[in-house]
Amino acid sequence: MKNKNLSSLVIIDDDVDLLELLSSFFRQRGYNVSTYEDARTALADIESKKINVDVVISDLKLPVMSGVEFIKRIRTFNSVLPIILMTAEGSLEIAVEAIGAGAYDFVLKPLHVPQLLISVQRALFLNQVQFENSNLKSLFSEQDFLGLKGVIGKSAGFKKAMELAKRVSSSQANIIIFGESGSGKEVVAKAVHELGDRKSGPFVAINCSAIPENLLESELFGYAKGAFTGAVGSKIGLFEEANKGTLFLDEIGDLALPLQAKLLRVLQERKIKRIGENQTRDITARVICATHKDLKKEVEKGNFREDLYFRLNVIPISMPPLRERKEDIIPLSEYFLKKFSIINNANILGFTKQAIKRLESLPWKGNVRELENAIERAVVLSNSEYVDVDDLPNAENGLSELGPEAGQNGAIFSIYSVMPLEEMSKKYIDYIFKKNGFAKEQTAKELGIDRKTLYRKLKELENTEQLTIQ
Repeated sequence: MKNKNLSSLVIIDDDVDLLELLSSFFRQRGYNVSTYEDARTALADIESKKINVDVVISDLKLPVMSGVEFIKRIRTFNSVLPIILMTAEGSLEIAVEAIGAGAYDFVLKPLHVPQLLISVQRALFLNQVQFENSNLKSLFSEQDFLGLKGVIGKSAGFKKAMELAKRVSSSQANIIIFGESGSGKEVVAKAVHELGDRKSGPFVAINCSAIPENLLESELFGYAKGAFTGAVGSKIGLFEEANKGTLFLDEIGDLALPLQAKLLRVLQERKIKRIGENQTRDITARVICATHKDLKKEVEKGNFREDLYFRLNVIPISMPPLRERKEDIIPLSEYFLKKFSIINNANILGFTKQAIKRLESLPWKGNVRELENAIERAVVLSNSEYVDVDDLPNAENGLSELGPEAGQNGAIFSIYSVMPLEEMSKKYIDYIFKKNGFAKEQTAKELGIDRKTLYRKLKELENTEQLTIQ
């Protein structure tokens, strides 16, 4: 199957017949091939960028310049280009010298050409992973707002929340962040952490609504060996894990009343006891809480302790919903487009004018989380270099109906509801396969099928050229 992105090979060998054989073999499989009978000429063309090259296949013994010397010269100006050496001499010493000089792989003559193809495919994949990692590091190293990485927004509401986070970051006062689910409350909490004097410590986050009450207590406070059935050893809790850093308690409004009482005592005394222990332990973690609920109303209903509310509500920070921060929609969309284009190796250049209008007009009830999910799906499933209006949800089939917590897999069908089932199935398998880094066992497990079934499905995708990797 043709590799559409990384398919330029350079083959070097003084055996003209072998050059012709390998050149024909790889060209028939969609690769661009340049052949050379000596390494010096190939080196000059590669260094001058006269030719494009993603993988080099070179004989070890060549006239004028050996394969090992060729590698050493290449490495003076290109440290990552994969080079596969071929040789009729199968000595360990030569293999060690070649790998030590920077060869990616080492194959023996007479060649087993399908095995060489596998080596080339792996080299291409490694090259692509390195390229993606480099781009991702570059993307996430950008200083976007207040010198923070990946913090994007220019609306008045966003700036007000972040500026307040900066002002209180070095204080010891309790902070509670209010905002709808998916609006970016954790972004504010991380900003407080990163801008304050605790940034060198850990940032530990937990969603209080996502864990049952009996398990949440042990997660927060830890437990001693034998404290309950199954406690075969002691375990530190998140309060201790976050020492000298920040513990972020998201959705604190969903915390059960008994745990609210224990949290109040921790905030007052700055000490905890592990479950099953009498020993008290000092904690140094700063606690930041967040909720989507109106805690005043929860206090009136008897669902939230009034004394805890006043203890937490020293410095409230509000993060407005995305529908009230229209100026942030396009900058966030562009950021997510870059991010998922890199991750998915997609050549998506931007949005059409109609797509931009659609993005700005949608209510985004799931806030930034919903927007991120929508952009990811558009990148994965788009058939064009530009995300168009048809790649995005609309008011009728929007992602909001799935809820702000809807995952990638749950909402993938809303955009392509009229797609034939077989085609959708293939796209979905391809998507999960790539998301898992092409790990077949993990993909089969996530899809809920056995490996034989997955292999058959992948073979069908390969035969129809729908599989996005080799």
